[in-house]
Amino acid sequence: MRAQLLRHLQRRGQRGSMAIEIVLLTPLLVAFTLLVVAGGRLVGRQSDVDSTARDAARAASIERTEDSARSVGTAVLLPGGVSCDQPVVDTSNWPPPGSVRAGSVSVTVTCQASYDGLGLIGLHGSAAVVGTSTAPVDQYRRQG
Repeated sequence: MRAQLLRHLQRRGQRGSMAIEIVLLTPLLVAFTLLVVAGGRLVGRQSDVDSTARDAARAASIERTEDSARSVGTAVLLPGGVSCDQPVVDTSNWPPPGSVRAGSVSVTVTCQASYDGLGLIGLHGSAAVVGTSTAPVDQYRRQG
């Protein structure tokens, strides 16, 4: 009889403990999930900005003149979902006219990736995302 009473009291002391554990752990799991979403969003935006810089550098590298390379590099389509500054095209290593020397063109794209919708875990504002790419000037570009 005494053993039954002890078992009954032990079970009664644990009653509701699972509900308390769930109530305490659920907000932590939701916050962790939102943090993973924020990280994924930032990585996706970084990939978009890097590919934009790469495409702009490649497009500028096949142009005939330094001025047209600059205009093509800045006219590249910027990724959606982020606010971006105008791309910076560096043609300081452009080969002189008539030269067979290889040169390069660099493009830097700077954007702001927003954390809108993730304020629940304390992320407000935005993060700077920078992509830079350098491409060699194509020696067989149009020459006429």
